[in-house]
Amino acid sequence: MDETLDQGWGAVAEQMNAEVSAYFDSLHEVASGEAPGAALPVLLLAVGQLCAAGARVGALVDVLPDERFEPDPGPDCDLEEVRARLHELLGGVDPYCDLVDPVLSTEVTSGSLSADLVAIAADLEHGRAHFEAGRPTEAMWWWQFSYLSSWGERAASALRVLLTLLSHVRLDAEEEQVMEAEMAALHAVD
Repeated sequence: MDETLDQGWGAVAEQMNAEVSAYFDSLHEVASGEAPGAALPVLLLAVGQLCAAGARVGALVDVLPDERFEPDPGPDCDLEEVRARLHELLGGVDPYCDLVDPVLSTEVTSGSLSADLVAIAADLEHGRAHFEAGRPTEAMWWWQFSYLSSWGERAASALRVLLTLLSHVRLDAEEEQVMEAEMAALHAVD
């Protein structure tokens, strides 16, 4: 990578690219459907880590791209199959309601967890294409801009929904079932 084109963003872009790759790995793992019982915890962890990475990118001083116009990163990746698999896996818990703007409005809107997870991936992939083409500053600009304008809010909403779903799964169990599970765990033979 040419350091003159880097503007000092190379190391941070490399870290963000690793977070993006980890998010994609988790998304594909869950969408494969091989471990449906682990879907919520894996997605919660993946989105939580991505929210932390996004907050670091959002808090940075504004990244300024090298060129006034964005170089073409190539074709957008097709994530429709991943979205469809996630939608099928999540079933009736895929849709949720949220506020349009929690600061300026009390208007309620509907969302889709699978659509949010894939929209986040599409924004991240756009930046990753720049990174892989050797344009770390452009990648950082894109990740920062899209975090503040799009995927950061979607990730925060998805994180809240995933936490709520996992809380319901873990805490809404019948008391008798919980006691039986605790007894079974206490008397388990290794």
